[in-house]
Amino acid sequence: MGRRANGRVLAALAALALLGAGCTAGSEQAASTSSPSTTPPAPSSEASASADPDRQLVFAVVTNGAPTDPFWEVVKSGAEDAGAVNDAQIDYQSDPDPSAQARLVDAAVSAAVDGLIVSMPDPDTLSEPMMRAGEAGIPVITINEGAERSAEFGALTHVGQSDLDAGRGAGQRLRDAGVTTLLCVIQESGDQTLEQRCQGAAEGFGGTDTSVINLPVNGGNLSAAETTIVSELTAEPRIDGVLTLSAAVASAAAAALENTGSAATLATFESGTDVQQAIRDGQILFAVDQQEYLQGYLPVVFLGLFVRTGTIAGAGQPVPTGPRYVTLDNVDTVMDLSMTGTR
Repeated sequence: MGRRANGRVLAALAALALLGAGCTAGSEQAASTSSPSTTPPAPSSEASASADPDRQLVFAVVTNGAPTDPFWEVVKSGAEDAGAVNDAQIDYQSDPDPSAQARLVDAAVSAAVDGLIVSMPDPDTLSEPMMRAGEAGIPVITINEGAERSAEFGALTHVGQSDLDAGRGAGQRLRDAGVTTLLCVIQESGDQTLEQRCQGAAEGFGGTDTSVINLPVNGGNLSAAETTIVSELTAEPRIDGVLTLSAAVASAAAAALENTGSAATLATFESGTDVQQAIRDGQILFAVDQQEYLQGYLPVVFLGLFVRTGTIAGAGQPVPTGPRYVTLDNVDTVMDLSMTGTR
């Protein structure tokens, strides 16, 4: 398939993705919530290696990110940068609604892309379209979320961070900083990734069963989240450490600490420009950085190698991109890199 044919693939992909995004979850039957009964067939390396090495490839990236989420913008930049140096066109689509994301995956499969990169916050909802990708011989790499079930879905590998391990590291750092009672703020109840972060924090923090308090807040309403954190800090004055799981909620927690006059140590997952400035100003101790740029960049490189040479990176095991930590010692460097779109 030459470059002109790739144009037709992209046009079909765009049309199908637009159609999928235009349907509401209530207007059609949601994707199956059952796990796949069999592992999807993985594309053979022999067939992939026989592809024309000179043709331009088309890879679809389908994530659960909100359209304006700065975290996913960096992932998108990583994928597009890797595409530019690996002669691959990148079609990036995202939707935080699991059923809508499943339709986007189906659209990519129907467009017969050369490779698929998918984040999996809700593997059960994605099970059927991921099975169809395997049956169509489309190689898949999962990113960010879904590492535990990546192989089950026939993915070549997973690129991301173990949130349990990252949580452990955060808990250990806060314990070493002298925190004795830690508040872990969960902005979306039922999200397995967030729960793993708090679970890991409790394991790394150690102490008694009451030394780590999980607090659910409404992450979609930062004002309400701030009010909930204020109430908890007021009700539990022994709290001397706060761990948030996103950059946006970190800002709400910082405001809550200021409003209550609490001297609690604040740390967070994710590192946006506001968080980096707060670290520089001494308001946040550290940010857990999973290097999201790599989560976009590396899968494009891996898929390109697989399609053109039949080689598979990672040996089927997850390829970790974190955790790394943004602290006062390195925040200036990270802020400079943020200006380039790589952090």
